[in-house]
This record gives sequence, structure tokens and C-alpha cells, in this order.
Amino acid sequence: MGREVSDTCVNSLLIEMVSTYCDRFYSNKPELAARRIEAIGYQVGHQLSERYTMDRPRFTDHLEAIKFICKDFWSEIFKKQIDNLKTNHRGTFVLQDNRFHWLAHISLRLSADGSGLSQDASGLVENKPAQAASMHLYFPCGIIRGALTNLGIPCAVSADISSLPACEYSFQVSLFCPSCWLICGSDKGLR
Repeated sequence: MGREVSDTCVNSLLIEMVSTYCDRFYSNKPELAARRIEAIGYQVGHQLSERYTMDRPRFTDHLEAIKFICKDFWSEIFKKQIDNLKTNHRGTFVLQDNRFHWLAHISLRLSADGSGLSQDASGLVENKPAQAASMHLYFPCGIIRGALTNLGIPCAVSADISSLPACEYSFQVSLFCPSCWLICGSDKGLR
């Protein structure tokens, strides 16, 4: 597109936004800070997908829209495509970025069992460095959710960082098939 913002400015903005919401506005309520950061990301993703799809025909199916997110949308934001897209063909998708540069400045000590770090709406990580890293995932999760929602795919997005700076974004979509009146990928359906 015609307008670009320096990566350094975007990185600084993300760091400052997470810091402000976590340390000032919602210092005692990290779940509220996470929800607000994700909501800002949602708005950004919604508006960017509107801008990037303005001159395109509407997508005919979920997979076409998700491929757009992995290739064109991701390239516009991060100057590279998603490294890997996985699906179980039942509505679950995993987008993998092996070098997610918004996390490149973060380093963590993993627990003794070597387990990674995961972010979702159900709970936040307890130790401070891991919680800070987790907070940085809510904004890109919101961007993905906002973009997909704008493309007609409502979903919830979660992120997993097992080995920084690699990141996996997972989401589940409902695959409704109007031609057969079934929820595709499910054993239950309306006949």
C-alpha cells in the first residue's frame, strides 16, 4: 500500500501500550488489561482488512479468506507471509510464524519442565516475565480476530509461544454448509 510506518515505531507503540495498560490502567487486573489490548487489536485488524480488501471481490469460502490472511494481510503488516498454515479440515486452523518480530525483543526463562507459554482468555500466566510476554500476544490475536470477523469469519484466537520468537495462532471457525444443511466437520447436523 502507499502508507507505511516504521517497524521501530510500531514495536515501540506495542511495548508502550502493553506497559501502560498493565502497569498504569489495570495494574491489579491483568485480565482487564488483556481484554482491552485485544479489543484495540481487534479494531486495528478490522480496519486494516477493510482497507486491504477494498478492491477485491468477496471471498467465496473460509479457506480463501484464511489464505488471504496468511499471504497478503500478513505480508502487508509484517513484510513476510505466515510460515505455516495447518488445519484439521473441521474448522480448526493454526497459523505459525517462526520469527514473529514483535516478540523478538522478549526473552524468557522457561520453567524447569521446559514447557512454553500460552495465552488465552481463560487465564493468565503467573510469573511476571511470562505474563509480560503473554500480554504482547493479545494485540496480534486481536488483529487476526478483527480481520477474520470483517471477512465474515467470527472466531476466538489464542496464541502459543513455546520457543521465542516463534508463535502459533490458533482459532476455531464454524463451517456451515448451506447446500447440505450440516455443520461440516461435526457429527451433529440439521437434516
